[in-house]
Amino acid sequence: MTLIKSISGIRGTIGGKPGENLTPQDIVKFTTAYCQWLRAQNPAGRLKVVIGRDARISGQMVSDIVEGTVLGCGIDVINLGLATTPGVEMAVISKGAHGGIIITASHNPRQWNALKLLNGDGEFLDAEDGRRILELAGQTDTEYPDIDRVGRVLDRTPYDDEHVRAVLALPLVDVEAVRARGFKVVVDAVNSVGGIAIPKLLEAMGVETVGIYTTPDGDFPHNPEPLPENLRELSETVVREGADFGIAVDPDVDRLALVCEDGTMFGEEYTLVAVADYVLSKTPGNTVSNLSSTRALREVTRARGGSYAASAVGEVNVVGRMKETDAVIGGEGNGGIIYPALHYGRDALVGVALFLTQLAERGLKVSELRATYPDYHISKNKIELTPSIDVDRVLAKVKEAYAGNEINDIDGVKIDFPTEWVHLRKSNTEPIIRIYSESRDAESADRLAGEVIAKIREIAGI
Repeated sequence: MTLIKSISGIRGTIGGKPGENLTPQDIVKFTTAYCQWLRAQNPAGRLKVVIGRDARISGQMVSDIVEGTVLGCGIDVINLGLATTPGVEMAVISKGAHGGIIITASHNPRQWNALKLLNGDGEFLDAEDGRRILELAGQTDTEYPDIDRVGRVLDRTPYDDEHVRAVLALPLVDVEAVRARGFKVVVDAVNSVGGIAIPKLLEAMGVETVGIYTTPDGDFPHNPEPLPENLRELSETVVREGADFGIAVDPDVDRLALVCEDGTMFGEEYTLVAVADYVLSKTPGNTVSNLSSTRALREVTRARGGSYAASAVGEVNVVGRMKETDAVIGGEGNGGIIYPALHYGRDALVGVALFLTQLAERGLKVSELRATYPDYHISKNKIELTPSIDVDRVLAKVKEAYAGNEINDIDGVKIDFPTEWVHLRKSNTEPIIRIYSESRDAESADRLAGEVIAKIREIAGI
């Protein structure tokens, strides 16, 4: 069992001993620390926090503890109940809240849950703020407000309808064009909150929906990460139903994966590529993705006359780089679309709406659309080192060995070759180096990874 305390929040398995797992005591401790940080940011007046959760089995229990703790810290609560991560982010902004707590372990299995923490802009905390909350959580002299200063619950209204209306109001979303095409789509929402939000959006756009695993009871029917090996039933259903494509989202609906009409995978890396291509065709500008995302986005961006920039891995880093470069769209290669015209957060709903509009406008099948983009393949590997090995030294030596190539070291070491790249990142908790490589075909990507792994072993003497 595991408890992971990081600058982006607290994540762990339910049950077990405090300090080693995500127990009620840990939930209270970290929620209290967040409330203390929030009060330090806003020393005067009453504060309010938005709370929302995905549908996993432990969600109601965790939400009740979080809500009670926030109220006990003298802060008012807007509790959305079952809610998507992007919905909570948007609600912080639209309801004028000072922060938000999202109760979700994203793509982790059913035994996990987590507290994801937002600032007053509805965005994840940066490293400095995250570290401060971890410091506060370690203090033992917490003092709570008296009875006259406890918080109040201001509202318990779900946010999905507001979220859908905001997406449909975007200038680049053409509901009538989508409705005229009469699309049929299969949805796998892994029995979480996407089973509420995605069908609402599709119905509003006139799309016929076939739902598999859309009951938000948290009983995940398969590994909830939207990877090809977990989407076989979705693929089979798309073909059997004669659907135009399939949609898969993770439990908190910030990642979007697509399946073509013939049952093949569109590729989660290409969700962002396709949506960005459409956005850039209407609003030329810049794009951002993290260092481990496909090169295809850079090529599509340059073809549309824009500039591409890479960020360190992590949504908060992508958002920061997007703001620096005034990017019109960005995201991560795991199917995360960030469209600033709506908000600065990964959002599967806006991804679906923009993708449908593009499909309606171009009149292509999904497999035909996929064929219009540069074809790259990513290989994901890792190498375990002994605890005695200095991982930072190994990465520095790898950087020296490939110094003749284009190198980016803002997050590990990324080496760009003319037609391929490899990205090495060390784990913050284990003596592991994660190795992502991309090339024109799977065999070449694996070969490149193998070459770099051999170089690491040579440097480390293993």
